[in-house]
Amino acid sequence: MEILAFGVQSDEKPLIERAFAGRHEVHCLDVFLNRDTAPIAAGHEIVSTSVNADLGAQVLQTLAAGGTQMIAQRSTGFNNIDLDVAERLALRVARVSFYSPYSVAEFAWTLAMAVNRRIIRAASRTRDFDFRLDGLLGRDMHGRTAGVIGTGKIGEAFARIAHGFGMRLLGWDVAENPACTGLGMTYVPKEQLLAEADLVSLHVPLLPATHHLIDADALALMKDDAILINSSRGGLIDSTALVAQLRAGRFLGVGLDVYEAEAGLFFLDKSLEGVDDDTLARLVTFPNVVVTSHQAYYTEDAVGQIIDATVRNIADYLAGRRSENVLVPAAPAG
Repeated sequence: MEILAFGVQSDEKPLIERAFAGRHEVHCLDVFLNRDTAPIAAGHEIVSTSVNADLGAQVLQTLAAGGTQMIAQRSTGFNNIDLDVAERLALRVARVSFYSPYSVAEFAWTLAMAVNRRIIRAASRTRDFDFRLDGLLGRDMHGRTAGVIGTGKIGEAFARIAHGFGMRLLGWDVAENPACTGLGMTYVPKEQLLAEADLVSLHVPLLPATHHLIDADALALMKDDAILINSSRGGLIDSTALVAQLRAGRFLGVGLDVYEAEAGLFFLDKSLEGVDDDTLARLVTFPNVVVTSHQAYYTEDAVGQIIDATVRNIADYLAGRRSENVLVPAAPAG
């Protein structure tokens, strides 16, 4: 059976091909699945998609009409998938429920330290042989307060690093993580966390209840010299409100690996044509903001685990098995 994989990065391709070798033929495409590219999948029972795929109603209908019966998404998040429509179309949908939490947690800390210690500006200066320290003043993390919003596996890994820095830990989640309380984390209302934290890092999924969790009111609660990090999902932050706060001169730094309107932008080369997203264009101009293109998960370890889980999801589908990765159960063909 030939499996069609959309949105495959050049680094991923040999890993995917090696993982499926001896099992199935896999055809890797660097284009992302959307309304324009969905017809390419015609005749393929199984397709694999990336985190920025458009799996709305129209795309799902096109896939089903072309004979697709199983979608294996290579990510944990699934806010891009219309699960109700998939169920009506009898499409089996599976995701990767777990991969290395250290990849994202470590990258969140990379962003935090990059904005704190002005690494981007410093590196740019030294490349021009400008070795002044003006404007590069950072601060110790030791003794300051880290606020972790979402204390699942990734939030816990982030908190462990913060604990290593010697930081006071505040947490907010629907349920307490005993491993985090064991580190000395105190769970508090979100408003208190935002008001007291010197560093706020987001590690919750994007759901209707968490959309714009960090809105204008939440941002107003934060310290003027706080650091805000988002390596989870772009829709957690109201980007327009964030721009307004940055224009007012607030925040020591902001690190964003995700953006709420990243689909159609991130993972693509727009250097020659530019972008027409005025909010993103403004965000990247602030000297205290670092924006990266959804790469926090992108380590050999995490990508390898994602691919291995995708292989298992497809094997489970063909064998008629269920696992915790199945979002929409549908009977396998044949």
